[in-house]
Amino acid sequence: MELDLLPLNLPGVPDQRPLVIAGPCSAETEEQVMSAARQLSHNGIKIFRAGIWKPRTKPGGFEGNGEKALPWLQRVKAETGMLTSTEVATPHHVEAALKGGVDLLWIGARTSANPFAVQDIADALRGVDVPVLVKNPVNPDLELWIGGMQRINGAGIKRLAAIHRGFTTYDKTIYRNLPMWHVPIELRRRMPGLPIFCDPSHIGGRRELVAPLSQQAMDLGFDGLIIESHCNPDAAWSDAKQQVTPDVLSFILDKLVVRSVSDSTESLKSLRQQIDELDNDLIQQLSKRMRISREIAQYKKDHNVAVVQTGRYNEILDKRGAQGVLCGMSSDFMKAIFEAIHAESVRQQIEIINK
Repeated sequence: MELDLLPLNLPGVPDQRPLVIAGPCSAETEEQVMSAARQLSHNGIKIFRAGIWKPRTKPGGFEGNGEKALPWLQRVKAETGMLTSTEVATPHHVEAALKGGVDLLWIGARTSANPFAVQDIADALRGVDVPVLVKNPVNPDLELWIGGMQRINGAGIKRLAAIHRGFTTYDKTIYRNLPMWHVPIELRRRMPGLPIFCDPSHIGGRRELVAPLSQQAMDLGFDGLIIESHCNPDAAWSDAKQQVTPDVLSFILDKLVVRSVSDSTESLKSLRQQIDELDNDLIQQLSKRMRISREIAQYKKDHNVAVVQTGRYNEILDKRGAQGVLCGMSSDFMKAIFEAIHAESVRQQIEIINK
């Protein structure tokens, strides 16, 4: 099913890359919202974002001010001329946001993972002309992501876009959510007319990663950025570590190199980005392997077993070498790779046993 799309066509927003949406993670107080909005507007931002309803992993955290904050967004629009945007997760959110004059809605990653919830939102949007952005589900399921956008499009929403915010991982990485750039790259190949935004705040989870991730998104031809920007990030009530001040955001955007988008889907830059992503995946997989090796070391220590098991080592070299040859790599290359992996595994196991 192809999407029936129209341009986002946002009043007062220049049609240029990147289209930037910025504002605090949460609408905490009216004063905080207005302070951030004034600074962002002064720096040229045309679309203001703020979370009204905040999904929290566990109860007890700040879950947003709800409808109480909608007049604050109305004041932002009245005083700065900026368009306003917020996340919706239920039909009630949709109804309240539209009644409150919110100009752009987005569906979060937890919601987009649930087809029932997305369909409920689609039904609430039927007959309405409002731009809707759909974040990728928390897990790297491209079909689920596309299916969510198809549901929204099927309700008559033609001004539609995707937001790439990365994917949840159990393992410790430099990112809050793994970028896995090959997923949005494949989305672009499958749906070339669909605008794609990048959310470097949620991918990185740390403000120092916002700039390089934004540049990476531009290098891959993304259409826009949605970035969390707070007037006092360290005092933010949610996601403090990943928010930047409006002035820092302005500096980041000024330094972006925005190249023209080639019609080719397999430019050299795109291929190199895919290699970078695969290298990141390799490092993450090696990290998982070493974690299991350390668990094995603990078992060996508890049961007084020697670190090096020659038979097992030879088995790994023989099997992995044969697998590598079948995949078009030389046996010498595979031997060198797994000798290095084994050496690091032994080093880490010895550390565990000698503690």
